[in-house]
Amino acid sequence: MAESGNVASALGAVSLFSELSADELRLLAVRAVRKRFAEGELLFSEGDACRGLHIVASGKLRIFKSSPSGREQVLAVEGPGGSVAELPVFDGGPYPASVSAVEDSQILFISRDDFRRFCLEHPEVALKMLAVVGARLRRLVGIIEELSFATVRQRLVSALVRMAQTEGIRSEKGIEFHLPGTHQDLAHQLGTVRELVSRNLMRLQAEGLLQVDARSIVVRDMPGLTAILESNP
Repeated sequence: MAESGNVASALGAVSLFSELSADELRLLAVRAVRKRFAEGELLFSEGDACRGLHIVASGKLRIFKSSPSGREQVLAVEGPGGSVAELPVFDGGPYPASVSAVEDSQILFISRDDFRRFCLEHPEVALKMLAVVGARLRRLVGIIEELSFATVRQRLVSALVRMAQTEGIRSEKGIEFHLPGTHQDLAHQLGTVRELVSRNLMRLQAEGLLQVDARSIVVRDMPGLTAILESNP
């Protein structure tokens, strides 16, 4: 009973289920299975049959696609309260991308049949799910636009500006933040290779826009950095 109560509390922190009553959360918790994944462990691969919905209780998950040559494109990173595999739960198709744990993570898994039945009983959950899918679609459109029309330099700068705005701390040096992963991880996110990411970081540092120390970044000239996004590729 205590375990079910812990799961219900975790589900209550998820935006999808924020409007459910305590009794409804307990009913959903009974259908959820707690799973643990180690850093780097694969939850499922693109093309696998969809078994159900994955909800992040703790840790982070990376959603990505791989090319035949082994290149990766990160589509999203989901943290606590996020969900994975919403679309195939409803359309019955296979998983459209692969998912792995960025760090040791704990997942609440609800089978496809159980979740579909629950949504029929609670239409507000299905409506919220549409909002999540819509937000993810907008993010994917943004990725397509950047890959199609922006240079690697502009894509990198765009990512750095977003991180500075959302995670940066102002100091005497500028706006400081840490990259969430390695240069290779950032390359996967930007749809390029590590060498180009490292080369462009060094170029931005040489231009006086950044100070780079491994994963530690200081934005020294935000107006100069954002001006790159307005320049022609």
